[in-house]
Amino acid sequence: MSSTRIDADALRRLPKAVLHDHLDGGLRPATVVELADEVGHTLPTTDPDALAAWYYDAANSGDLVRYIATFEHTLAVMQSREGLLRTAEEYVLDLAADGVVYAEVRYAPELNTNGGLTLPEVVETVQEGLAAGMAKAAAAGTPVRVGTLLCGMRMFDRVREAADLAVAFRDAGVVGFDIAGAEDGFPPADHLAAFEHLRRESVPFTIHAGEAHGLPSIHQALQVCGAQRIGHGVRITEDIVDGKLGRLAGWVRDRRVALEMCPTSNLQTGAATSIAEHPITALKDLGFRVTLNTDNRLVSGTTMTREMSLLVAEAGWTVEDLRAVTVNAVKSAFIPFDERKALIEDVVMPGYAV
Repeated sequence: MSSTRIDADALRRLPKAVLHDHLDGGLRPATVVELADEVGHTLPTTDPDALAAWYYDAANSGDLVRYIATFEHTLAVMQSREGLLRTAEEYVLDLAADGVVYAEVRYAPELNTNGGLTLPEVVETVQEGLAAGMAKAAAAGTPVRVGTLLCGMRMFDRVREAADLAVAFRDAGVVGFDIAGAEDGFPPADHLAAFEHLRRESVPFTIHAGEAHGLPSIHQALQVCGAQRIGHGVRITEDIVDGKLGRLAGWVRDRRVALEMCPTSNLQTGAATSIAEHPITALKDLGFRVTLNTDNRLVSGTTMTREMSLLVAEAGWTVEDLRAVTVNAVKSAFIPFDERKALIEDVVMPGYAV
């Protein structure tokens, strides 16, 4: 099927899998307004549409640090049990409405303790909200499975605590681990002890790398820390010259290391210049295991359907390309092999065949 024959409704119905999506970056604007009013937090505006526009405009600075600063307002309404339950449940329902059949949601529990919740209470509450959302989505005929990635904030000193949480909750919905936050100046190897602990406990992890910092961050994430996937990774192209892969790029491609690529987000943070020239297309064509992701749906004003639409319209992607990145994502999910295989054979492939 050619790209010109894919309309928006058809794209929305396609089965999707997202591996890189932040809970605190995907709230509904109306929910932020309502919860902020309840807790007495002042927002830039109390009009939901205007707030959505404010987020999008504020994030279009081309600066990762300013992009991250927009999370002040979402985190402010995610400090109570009620706020976490609601935002987690709505998170799942919004994905289901967008055609997502598998997702991994990530967040840093240490950022949700200002209201008095302990770290384990934060994780338990989010899992309860996610479960409620999955039950409602299934009842509505749009089932979606959501696994959790717990994050440590790389510029703070609680990464090992977050890793301990991932170990403790790995049989309760937590499927893996990540470090998040400002990348430049905070190399992943600063937290090597946490990653060694996760490897000893057989907990898989991904690492944000190759976005605000270049090849050294990707090398460190993979070869020093042992990450199984790379969050973003757009700057792996710096190790590719005229289609010839350097040693690091060759390692990433040949060992099928998944790249969690987020086109719209990368434009906002200055890691890419346009959708048409975003590295995801060239890397796909070179045989890398690229996956398509939203990163932060509120902050980037996006959905998986929108990301697909942009690649179809501006980079010439076909249904076959969209199916390939969806299969890539499920293959690289942090869930057991038999469950990944069933998702691909029973859900993804039949959905694209239709």
